[in-house]
Amino acid sequence: MSYLLVLYYSRYGATAQMAQQVALGVEGTGLEARLRTVPAVSTTCESTEPAVPDQGAPYVSIDDLRDCAALALGSPTRFGNMAAPLKYFLDNTGGLWMSAALVGKPAGVFTSTSSMHGGQETTLMSMMIPLLHHGMLISGLPYTETGLLNTREGGTPYGPSHLAGQDSQLPLTDIEAALCHALGKRLAETAKALKTT
Repeated sequence: MSYLLVLYYSRYGATAQMAQQVALGVEGTGLEARLRTVPAVSTTCESTEPAVPDQGAPYVSIDDLRDCAALALGSPTRFGNMAAPLKYFLDNTGGLWMSAALVGKPAGVFTSTSSMHGGQETTLMSMMIPLLHHGMLISGLPYTETGLLNTREGGTPYGPSHLAGQDSQLPLTDIEAALCHALGKRLAETAKALKTT
């Protein structure tokens, strides 16, 4: 069975909640949603995390990325950019770039921030850059998703976003969750349509 890889990094849990909602959007499309994460990185040494996470999704492998039908990539904001652990993983995908393994596959991005203007859109754009270099087909959210017109929290046409609050304790709103579902469904349906052409 083909799968949509939902790959994310989450320090306080908000981005993980979004990833789960993206995965729910894949249900009923004929694709499986495969949740994966990346380990934290350290300034003192490379190996600081256990080989298997204590909780949550398993760590991603290069094979998970190579073999996916589509990708949803999620990260909290770090000064308007994706978090270092996710960037570290992507920086090590040169072999996939050399073999053109991701060319033509659909991809989308999602993020969470502690403040409304904490870099949601620039973080989403920063995640798109390596995916474009891989030749992936970037999909955002169209304004037919009416939540984009009504949200007072997260949500952008570049991809779903979530306002987590200063203590990262704000739950996903119904609109934020619906936009995550929409991204998962859109990516899955695009992957299926591309496979039949």
